[in-house]
Amino acid sequence: MSETPSLRLRQHGVRAVTLVLAVAAVLVVAAGGLTWAEIGELSTTTVPVLAFVLTMTIVAKLANVAGVFTVLAGHLARWGRGRVAMLWVLVLVMTVLITAFMSLDTTAVLVTPIVVVLARRVGLSLLPFALATVWLANTASLFLPVSNLTNLIAADTFGPHPSDFITALWVPALTAVLITVAALSIIYRRSLRGRYRLDTPAEVADRPLLIVAMIVVGLLVPLLVSGIPVAIVAGGGAVVLLIAFAIRNRGELSFDIVPWRTLVFATSLFVLVEAAHVHGLGSLLASASGTGKDLGSLLQVAAVGALGANAVNNLPAFLALTPIAESPLRMAALLIGVNLAPLISPWASLATLLWHQQLTSLDVEISWRRYARLGLLLIIVLVPACVLALCLS
Repeated sequence: MSETPSLRLRQHGVRAVTLVLAVAAVLVVAAGGLTWAEIGELSTTTVPVLAFVLTMTIVAKLANVAGVFTVLAGHLARWGRGRVAMLWVLVLVMTVLITAFMSLDTTAVLVTPIVVVLARRVGLSLLPFALATVWLANTASLFLPVSNLTNLIAADTFGPHPSDFITALWVPALTAVLITVAALSIIYRRSLRGRYRLDTPAEVADRPLLIVAMIVVGLLVPLLVSGIPVAIVAGGGAVVLLIAFAIRNRGELSFDIVPWRTLVFATSLFVLVEAAHVHGLGSLLASASGTGKDLGSLLQVAAVGALGANAVNNLPAFLALTPIAESPLRMAALLIGVNLAPLISPWASLATLLWHQQLTSLDVEISWRRYARLGLLLIIVLVPACVLALCLS
């Protein structure tokens, strides 16, 4: 499928914004907006994130070329037994589990091509499946410390063991998923009825390469929750696939498999937000977040986190707001805001950027206006409901 003029126009717009942010970040550093010590501290937090994004994107792109996602889509289509509702449930369960155990960024990179290929193969509308992927990538990211980098940073606030984090947040996490699933199923109820036709299995161009790629993707699931740094796990998978492709299909290896634009965009945002934080943003956010632990105060913390995530990005917003989340209850409310609410602006979470990059590579066009409108409606219900669930749990 060739690119449409409107899709090309949007891509040019994203490139222009990325260039402006990059230039601004360079100017801020050159002007001394951040000291070398502050840049080093920022790098400690963000470099592992960007390394994970880089290597997981390479894994996803090469696995897609090898046919992994086509095979998985075929299995899901058969398990759905021709019923759209059953297929929808399978996609939702898969997305929630991968988000919980492998992180929202992994969902954005790995699940997006699966559901797009799946919907195309069985002749269903792409939008419900694509939107379910990015919504659940964000709203299912409260279950485990590994589900979101913000969780990993915040985990010690709840206690020394992962079970402490799970105990504190499982009720709002479950609430978030149930509300998201209900909203998606209502919005797209007309597209999720009836039956679909099972097509013939797709031909595999290089079976040995497919087997290697499937082994890599399969091993990533347990290794990403094993306690080994996720950037190292994803990096190992990327190296194995790069070697396999160098031997079997060297023509697919190019600089295009590196998500340059996403990396530059994210790095520039981190630098600019950190500079703003150093020069007063942190104090402003602290004054807007209150200090109490009652329902109203927790709603205030979550609301400021939600606004910050959509204004800049959820990770910089979380880092800027961490000092005001001095207790487990306030930290949980902050996580509800920054994890669940990045559903309006394209840059609100790295997962959303990665999701959009995957859609673009698959020639899928979305309306950001409709995306933002639906996301806002969901957030208005989701964030207060989850904070209330937190208080009642």
